[in-house]
Amino acid sequence: MTIARETLPLNFLRSRSSDQNPDVAKASTTYIDRFGANATADDRKKDATSMVNEYYDIVTDLYEYGWGQAFHFAPRFAGETFYQSLSRHEHFLALHGGFKAGTKILDIGCGVGGPLRNMVRFTGAEVTGVNNNAYQISRAKRHDERVGLGGLTRYLQCDFNSIPVPDASYDGAYAIEATCHAADKTRCYGEIFRTLKPGAFFCGYEWIVTDKYDASNPVHRRIKHQIEKGNALPDLETAAAVVTALKNAGFEVVASFDVIERFESSPAKQLPWYHPLTASYTSLDGFKATPIGRWCTGVMLSVFEFVRLAPKGTQHATEVLQEAAVGLVDGGKHKVFTPAYFFAARKPLTA
Repeated sequence: MTIARETLPLNFLRSRSSDQNPDVAKASTTYIDRFGANATADDRKKDATSMVNEYYDIVTDLYEYGWGQAFHFAPRFAGETFYQSLSRHEHFLALHGGFKAGTKILDIGCGVGGPLRNMVRFTGAEVTGVNNNAYQISRAKRHDERVGLGGLTRYLQCDFNSIPVPDASYDGAYAIEATCHAADKTRCYGEIFRTLKPGAFFCGYEWIVTDKYDASNPVHRRIKHQIEKGNALPDLETAAAVVTALKNAGFEVVASFDVIERFESSPAKQLPWYHPLTASYTSLDGFKATPIGRWCTGVMLSVFEFVRLAPKGTQHATEVLQEAAVGLVDGGKHKVFTPAYFFAARKPLTA
């Protein structure tokens, strides 16, 4: 996920320094080295948890100020607002998972809790967010209290490969563009399987390279690398690998398909999922994604860092996200990448 929604520098000016993560400078240096010329996907997989924590130390403030509290994409109908499309995308998971009042649900990789709060409002369920990043959890709890949802939300600071709860503790689980960070999907899905009651659903959206991806094509390889670098991904996998991992973890895969592909086949007018990142000189949001707009943002953030309105390292973090935006837009245009490979997987009743 990357940013392009708000006038980012103005949001930093409005924010209080106490709300900003102080670890940006330290994390950004280490993180960028993980994608250098000599770095490999195997190296990133070996240290995936640390890499993802570094990434979210770097980008959380930028995500929240620039995109909102729901760090994900969604296909969008013409006439539908950006935030309406995100909510619809989240509600789709709730419906397929059968989440409802009186149930206990896991949000795997909950970020600052935007989708979690929406899920609580929509279903009435008690939702527990799993997140290994302490800064994001602190932000999520603050948001919960501000909107009066503290009694229906819970958080576990842990690796989603090792969730500290007894077996069969939850009535369902979902993940929205989060398990793409897992170095070993079978292990990750297997841990979620363990926490669920028999008959419960695990639903999610996974980031994948599509069947159109050609590893021998240098453009496709460049796109894949940009997406991985800009989003802290060990290695983008295929739809087949996701389904296989779910089955190997013990799940029955009830449904799986690319939501973007289905959406594009609809006769209804629509905007591409990557529209918020598309460069254009005819709108403010689009201008920020142009080369000139990105240069202006970089200059302003350098000034903000100098006068301590933004933490050191913010400009470097923005450069990582800008590179990611190019890869995501190109991935969408070439149809070699989707952020919304949907799956609905059920834990067998006999498990």
